[in-house]
Amino acid sequence: MLDVAERLNYQPNSIAAALRKGKSNILGVMVPTSDRNFFASVIRGIEEVIRDEGYNLIICQSDDQYEKEQLNIDALLKIQVDGIIASVAKETTKFEHFEKVKSQGVPLILYDRVNESLDVNAVVTNDYLGAYKAVTHLLEQGCKRIVHFAGKQHINIYQDRLNGYIDAQREQGIPIENELIMEEDLIFSMERVVELGRDLADKMLDMQVLPDAIFSSSDFAAMGAMQVLKERGINIPNDVAIVGYSNDVSGSFIEPSLTTVDQHTKRMGNLAAKLFHRTIQYPGQ
Repeated sequence: MLDVAERLNYQPNSIAAALRKGKSNILGVMVPTSDRNFFASVIRGIEEVIRDEGYNLIICQSDDQYEKEQLNIDALLKIQVDGIIASVAKETTKFEHFEKVKSQGVPLILYDRVNESLDVNAVVTNDYLGAYKAVTHLLEQGCKRIVHFAGKQHINIYQDRLNGYIDAQREQGIPIENELIMEEDLIFSMERVVELGRDLADKMLDMQVLPDAIFSSSDFAAMGAMQVLKERGINIPNDVAIVGYSNDVSGSFIEPSLTTVDQHTKRMGNLAAKLFHRTIQYPGQ
């Protein structure tokens, strides 16, 4: 029998064998985009935890599109993954595809961009506190007129960052000016968001009273603003201080280096993988 298998170049189907046992040993991971260090670092963190547990990763990219996210979820369920770790696409406002994951008893863990109505385990940083501390830092440096580059407000992380920006100033008795809150879609490729940051900086410099600081919800938008300010001969941080968000590695390669809020992305991946492992060990808890 072994001779026959050898002559026919037989390769065991480990997935089919696992499915017969009711376990695929496959973990699905959904990223909104693969071209950002943020999500690559989260994946590294997940892989660090599960590699010794005999699991394989299947990584899907939604391109921040609702329909593609749905298709990816259906594909992962079709191959009977043991669990799904996902960050919600920016277009997603309906969540029936994630409810389907839950209804089939497949562990679902969300990270970074989440939706609380799903009532599942999630790993997030405290975006409100991060923003609050960033703006407090700028106030402690003597800044009084702080622009906020805000993301679209239907996304939870950008809501929290805006609220942190507002509350830090209110506590110091600084009135909130709507003109200083500049909302933009900050979820695109790095190149596109840098360009958006340049556009926002141009608009900021057209204000009658020049702001003395920027708190940006995106490192890349902050970098675009820095380009414009340097081109206009405006000193950073003496004339305009800037704080970004995410601690992307590219921020350390510019001059001056970008002050930013660290989201501890690899640790986020570690914790998401540990939550998955705990869920399959202790179902129903």
